[in-house]
Amino acid sequence: MLRTLTATRYVTPLREGGSLPAIVEADDDGLYVLKFRGAGQGPKALIAELVAGEIGRALDLPVPEIVFVELDPVLGRSEPDFEIQALIKQSAGLNLALDYLPGSLAFDPRDARELDPFLAASIVWFDAYVSNVDRTPRNTNMLLWHRRLILIDHGSSLYFHHMPIDYMERSRTPFVAIKDHVLLPFANGLQEVDARMKSLLPVTRLADIVAAIPTSWLENDARYTDPDAHRAAYLAYLQDRLSASHVFVEEALHAREQLV
Repeated sequence: MLRTLTATRYVTPLREGGSLPAIVEADDDGLYVLKFRGAGQGPKALIAELVAGEIGRALDLPVPEIVFVELDPVLGRSEPDFEIQALIKQSAGLNLALDYLPGSLAFDPRDARELDPFLAASIVWFDAYVSNVDRTPRNTNMLLWHRRLILIDHGSSLYFHHMPIDYMERSRTPFVAIKDHVLLPFANGLQEVDARMKSLLPVTRLADIVAAIPTSWLENDARYTDPDAHRAAYLAYLQDRLSASHVFVEEALHAREQLV
């Protein structure tokens, strides 16, 4: 179960990302990186962050804790930037946040060869499964925190849900973008990793992750009769893609061969 917190203080924007995430303080006195539902890609980016992030955690990958955060637009009144004021106002209600990791450093791609090859292969498998296009040498979306690798920013995953198609049309695509993955050259043992990763994602775990998608994030999609039908489509996609994981694993192996 994900915790639901209430934002009590807007601390500072993080201008590295196009969606203007921000550091906020919550009612547990902790600091979190808040992703706004009112940002450019709307609730779908939060759904991707939630689903992909929780899948990563189910796979024992180093993803920070994910929490729901209730946001009162009054927190933006003292913010001098009109754009940020508007973003906070548009994001009133339930948003998503990740545990803030003070002192963390951006991962340097030159250090990739020092990673455990099994971990590298696990991350490559995970990103191919959730179709995450944001793990390239230019934008690794990985941090080092107390010398531990951390995976962040999965809002660009599951990009098929931005397309006007039935989700199942994309469930068995090979994910050719894996050729640009920063860790692909160091991902040894992908086939062995495939077997382990699939064992960690029983249908009950996937169903629990999809069930956590808030109803308010699933409204206004004419393809589905109600939010439950929409959740069922996500689950069917994830199950079918998992059952055909050899498709994206073979694509990753082929891409890796081209690097030699």
